Amino acid sequence: MRLTTAVLAAGAAVSLTTALVGAARLRQDAQHQAERNEAVVARNQLDWLAQMSTNADLAKLWTPEDLGVEEYMQLLKANQLLCTLSLRDRLGFVRDGQLPFFASLVMSNDVCRRYWKRFGDLRVQEAEGDKRAEHFTRVLDQAAKNPPQPQPAAG
Repeated sequence: MRLTTAVLAAGAAVSLTTALVGAARLRQDAQHQAERNEAVVARNQLDWLAQMSTNADLAKLWTPEDLGVEEYMQLLKANQLLCTLSLRDRLGFVRDGQLPFFASLVMSNDVCRRYWKRFGDLRVQEAEGDKRAEHFTRVLDQAAKNPPQPQPAAG
């Protein structure tokens, strides 16, 4: 192989490697930006839920006609908890296999089950087309339908 051919081949390999590294970096930057955007949107939603679940005058403006304000505020607190768990899951802070445990823990609470009974179908509709959200919603739905049974006190 001639020296110029070897130099050209090495240059091409370096250029290809640089392009691949650059493409991977752009893909990683885009993923990080999407995660930052998701966190900002979630923070806005959590802030709104915090206000709605602690301010009866504000909650009254949004309370469905067939619910009392206090009950609606409790359901919003449950939604806030579920949104926090959802964000943790979407950002990868819930390890594989942990989601059913967390869902069961959350659904062991009566207000969370009441929330899910009332608004679970809405959550299912919101998740459509998003595989991760659909999985999250299925796991929560399963936990809501099969809440853990209270353990008898050891005595």
